[in-house]
Amino acid sequence: MMLQRKNRLRAISLGAIAVSGALALTACGSDNTGGGSNASGNPSSATNASAIKCDGAKGQLLSDGSSAQKNAIDAWVKNFSQACGVQINYKAGGSGAGVTSFTQGQIPWAGSDSALKPAEVAASKKVCSGGQGIDLPMVGGAIAIGYNLNGVDNLVLDAPTLAKIFDGKINNWNDPAIAKLNPKAKLPDLKIQAFHRSDDSGTTDNFTKYLKASTPDNWKYSGGKTWQASGGQSAAQSSGVAQQVKQTNGAIGYFELSYVGDGVKAASIATGAAQPVAPSTDSATKAIAAAKVVGTGQDLSLKLDYNTKVDGAYPITLVTYEIACDKGNKADTLPTVKSFLNYIASEDGQKILSGISYAPMPDEIISKVRTTVAGLS
Repeated sequence: MMLQRKNRLRAISLGAIAVSGALALTACGSDNTGGGSNASGNPSSATNASAIKCDGAKGQLLSDGSSAQKNAIDAWVKNFSQACGVQINYKAGGSGAGVTSFTQGQIPWAGSDSALKPAEVAASKKVCSGGQGIDLPMVGGAIAIGYNLNGVDNLVLDAPTLAKIFDGKINNWNDPAIAKLNPKAKLPDLKIQAFHRSDDSGTTDNFTKYLKASTPDNWKYSGGKTWQASGGQSAAQSSGVAQQVKQTNGAIGYFELSYVGDGVKAASIATGAAQPVAPSTDSATKAIAAAKVVGTGQDLSLKLDYNTKVDGAYPITLVTYEIACDKGNKADTLPTVKSFLNYIASEDGQKILSGISYAPMPDEIISKVRTTVAGLS
C-alpha cells in the first residue's frame, strides 16, 4: 500500500514537470521576434518583422565571404527568413573565397572585410552585365586581440609588441616588452603560441594594415588577405582561430569581437591616448566614425584611420562590405538580394548589431548605403 502511494506521488510529480517543460517550450516557440544567440552567447536584438519589406523575395539565396560578420548575418537571416519565407545560406568561408565566388558568377552577393581591388572590380564586370561590383559598408567591428593566459585578466599590448609577437620576435609571456606594459600582472614564464588565419581573410588584411600604419619599423610585410609572416600556427576562419585560443593556455590570436568570451579574453591596446583602449562596440564605432568614403561612383569603400590616438577609439577595426553588382544583377536573384540588403541597412537591421558585439554604421555612411541599395538593378 505504501509503495503504491509513493508511485502515485512520483507520477504526479513527473506529470507536473512535464507540463512545466511543455509550457516553457511553448513560450520559446512563440517568440517570433528573431531573438537568438551569437557565438559568444549574447542575445540578438528583437526586430519588427512587419517592417521588413520582402518586395518579391523568394526561394533560396546563396552567399559566401567574411567569417567576421557571420554572427550578424545569422541574426539577420533568421529575421528575414521568418518575415519573407526565404532560405539564405551564407557559407562564411572567408573574404577571399567570397570575392572569388562573386567574381566568378557563382553567387549574387558576397561579404568581404576588404574593399574590392582594381583587378577584382575588372573581373566583376564580366558577371555584372553593364555594371560592376561595388562595396557597401554594412557591419563595423573591433578586431579583438584574444588571448588565453591563466591568471592574467587585463592584458595591455601596443602595436610594436603585437608586431613582434606575431612575427616570432617575442616568444615568451614574461618578455620585458610585455612586462613593461603590464607592471602589475604576474606574467608566467610560458611560451607564446600565436595563431593566425590560414585562409585568405579580410580580417588579416585589416589587422596587418593596423600594424603597418602603427609600427612600420616592426612590420615590414606588404600586407593583404594572405598571412605573410613566418612562424606561428594557423586555423581557418575567425571561429577556428578563436577555438584554438580558447583551448590553449598561452595562446593569442586575432578575430572579430563577437568571438571573445567563454575562456577567451581581449587585450586592451595602448595607442598613445590617455588610457589603453579595450575593444567594444562603442570604441569601434568611435574609430569608424572618422572613416572617409574613398570609393567612386556607387562604390562606398572607406579609408580607416588605423593610427588613431583619439581617447576611447579602438584602432584595430574593420568594416565588412556586402559586395553586389550595381547594374546587371540576375533577374532571378535581384529581388531577394535587394530586399535582404535593404533590410540589413535599415534602422531595424542596424539596431541588431550593437546587441551582438558589432558596431552599426555611422548615420552619414549608412544613409548612402540605403540610397545605393535602392538603385541596384
